[in-house]
Amino acid sequence: MPRFASANSSLTQDAYERLRADLLACRLRPGARLKISDLCQSLSVSLSAVREALSRLTSEGLVVAEPQRGFRVAPISAGELRDLTGVRAQIEGMCLERALAVGDVGWESRLVAAFHRLSRTPERAPGDPQRMNEEWSAAHAAYHEALVGGCDSPWLLRLRGLLYAQSERYRRLSVPLAEIARDLNREHRDIMEAALARDAERAKTLMKEHIELTTRVLLEQSWPVGAPPGSPRPATAIVATAA
Repeated sequence: MPRFASANSSLTQDAYERLRADLLACRLRPGARLKISDLCQSLSVSLSAVREALSRLTSEGLVVAEPQRGFRVAPISAGELRDLTGVRAQIEGMCLERALAVGDVGWESRLVAAFHRLSRTPERAPGDPQRMNEEWSAAHAAYHEALVGGCDSPWLLRLRGLLYAQSERYRRLSVPLAEIARDLNREHRDIMEAALARDAERAKTLMKEHIELTTRVLLEQSWPVGAPPGSPRPATAIVATAA
């Protein structure tokens, strides 16, 4: 019995991780309906495993449960992006401040290693500049996690993780858009150097600017000027970037 339960738990975790990856990479379009039967087939798991995975993703804000209608991918909007950006900048700053205050040499070493990996990984997929390089995306997440890795507050880190995941959906949508003159490697290096120097104010300022610049690019490229704060992203843009 325990072995059977363990197998079911493993399948559910696998379904959750695969669905979450598809949501963060926008392979599942924002606002799209999620048909449980289709997910069971594509993931090769049971109905209960899919339902449990969707329930977890709903609690993370990546999926929306609609009474009598099932599940949908959480929609995106300019208003939510602005709100998300402000809150994330605050939480990232708080995590950074704690990390700089209590982080040890081990934290410093992990941060330097994470930056080195990120700086040596191409952002765009080899042979297809319209697509995100999954290795870069993983290295990028690891770098940002390493930055706050010295933080001693589990709750702050948990909130930061949820906000990062939501931001990731929006960032992924920016990849196929027009190229922007931006030196991401320099931005990441500057934040790291401020962190290693234990300059909390500079590190927080640079992180805030880093996050806000991504949002500014997305708003300029994805939503018409003067669009209502809560307006959804144009369908044509979503199709072009989530394909």
